[in-house]
Amino acid sequence: MAHQHSSQPRLSPSSYEEDIRAVLAPRLAYFEAVARHEHVTRAAHELGVPQSTLSRAMVRLEQDLGVALFARRGRTVSLTPAGRTFLGSAERALAEVERAADSVRADADPAAGRVAFGFLHTMGSETVPALIRAFRADHPRVRFQLVQNYGEAMIERLRAGGLDLCLTSPVPDAPDLVACILYTSVYKRQDETFVTLEPGYGLRRITDDLCAEAGFTPRVAFEGEEAETLRGLVAAGLGVALLPPPAVARPGVVELTVTAPRAAREIGVAWLDGHPDTPPVAAFKRFLLSRRGNLLPD
Repeated sequence: MAHQHSSQPRLSPSSYEEDIRAVLAPRLAYFEAVARHEHVTRAAHELGVPQSTLSRAMVRLEQDLGVALFARRGRTVSLTPAGRTFLGSAERALAEVERAADSVRADADPAAGRVAFGFLHTMGSETVPALIRAFRADHPRVRFQLVQNYGEAMIERLRAGGLDLCLTSPVPDAPDLVACILYTSVYKRQDETFVTLEPGYGLRRITDDLCAEAGFTPRVAFEGEEAETLRGLVAAGLGVALLPPPAVARPGVVELTVTAPRAAREIGVAWLDGHPDTPPVAAFKRFLLSRRGNLLPD
């Protein structure tokens, strides 16, 4: 088979690295089919493309690589040593693409898809398990990727595409995010020794802001990463803390309610504005929004 001259220029050395993937990717399936059939016409029939189109694509592929991949005898072809080497990598690449396609389709399945859900450490012991249990009563096969972190880190992960939704506090106010307040709880504030979450957590920022609003800087004796650990320190008489109300009262801890109008912690759900939801994410989002005012125990 005569080689047709292509007007498409070969890649220059300077552009080769950045352009080679764009050049090769659309042709890998063509190459794999021709190599498997060792016949251009049969491969073209399987792919549903004209034989001439497939022949030109293989010639251009060889020109771009600068290597002969096939030995040609009419419409019958056989792989050169370079072609066999290239075929092994092409088959692995196509198999990986197929696995990726299967994975994203599975994640988007309405009945058994996946939700990447972030939430604060303070919600991990009771709130989030209760929410997921209630949601799965109607969606028993939906899977969850759960991420616990402090608020700012979760927002960063949300923006990076690592989360679909997150429960956080304070509720973010940013042009690229959509956020909805689901629950507001109030706290007692006192000018005493405090045990608090570490800097960077939303609840620590709320604690510092409320104390500043009251005209003092809290005397912080202990900093931690878990609300229940802090509640244990309070039970041991080591200070006071601003924490979410527990589902079950802990012995040795007196839970007091703040009376100041602004001494409140707002918890909300956030997601990226303009990003389409898969069916399982959309279902879980509707569920969370339906829990406004009933997200945490009273």
